[in-house]
Amino acid sequence: MSIHPGQLREYIIRPVLNRIGLYSEAAEELLMLTAATESLCGKYIHQVGGPALGIFQMEPRTHDDIWDNYLRFKPDLASYVKHYGRLSQQLPGNVYYACAMARVHYLRVPTRLPSAMDVDGLAQYWKAHYNTHLGAGKPDEAVENYQRYAIAD
Repeated sequence: MSIHPGQLREYIIRPVLNRIGLYSEAAEELLMLTAATESLCGKYIHQVGGPALGIFQMEPRTHDDIWDNYLRFKPDLASYVKHYGRLSQQLPGNVYYACAMARVHYLRVPTRLPSAMDVDGLAQYWKAHYNTHLGAGKPDEAVENYQRYAIAD
């Protein structure tokens, strides 16, 4: 079972991004692609055979690094994120917190987000900055997952 993409957008991604002050259409589409690729929009909340958690499949080590080396120096943003949670153990059951942390993860990247309309560019961005060269994910699979799981029917 996955989260319906229209509801994921309307009730989770948009409100969270607006609340933490980081909404853009490109950010919304990037998070939709990330959720579609990492967890098939919520089918998996714990990585099969790995440590990643939540619909965005964030590793606890990455979560902690964001708090220790980024949010610690951004108290205003940190206070908005804390509204949703603070612990990596909250990622599987708290989609709001998982969403906020995924967006902050991408915020740390100095490269601009691709256009919301450029799905191939979003997939390349996801691969380079979220899945990384060490991850098993492939940009063409991310595009397929986005089209399959992130587009409302």
